[in-house]
Amino acid sequence: MDKKITQEQCNDYYDPELESAVKQILTCVGEDPDRDGLKKTPERVAKAFGFLTSGYHLTVEEVVKDALFDDECEEMVIVKDVEFYSLCEHHMLPFFGRAHVGYLPNKKIVGLSKIARVIDVFARRLQVQERLTNQIAQGLMSILNPRGVGVVLEACHFCMVMRGVQKQNSHTVTSSMLGTFQKDPRTRSEFIELIHRTS
Repeated sequence: MDKKITQEQCNDYYDPELESAVKQILTCVGEDPDRDGLKKTPERVAKAFGFLTSGYHLTVEEVVKDALFDDECEEMVIVKDVEFYSLCEHHMLPFFGRAHVGYLPNKKIVGLSKIARVIDVFARRLQVQERLTNQIAQGLMSILNPRGVGVVLEACHFCMVMRGVQKQNSHTVTSSMLGTFQKDPRTRSEFIELIHRTS
């Protein structure tokens, strides 16, 4: 991606070339892009895709900025049930679900809202869930340098729900464990137990 935009511009950014491409898609499926209901659809779709793929223009460093703090905390930090939305790179259909993230600090902690922003950096790209899970974990590992990171994603994929096998109740679960979460079964078990605890 050679078009650099700021984090603030991501909500409103769109590429006029994409608008033109959407108009061509409408024609290809047998529609008239100039009829009343569709006249502004290419622009709307272009803006929507601009937002849904805005992660290409962002980095973990940019979204975390100065929200790293020195702290002697040594206990596990978990943020769970973070909603995310992404687009499958195979069919460009949505998949969405919840992310559960934990880390063991190493003299630094991060503002909790920044964890959700790191998730969005990678979710707002064309993705596969397996890669997305690993990218979130590696992104947090690189910015925090913690003793370990654990990430679990639970998602529903529209490419399985709307088309293909059409299994409406199917969910996919992926995990990425780095550092102590990978090496120490007790740490991993504590993380899994805590993210599934209901109260």
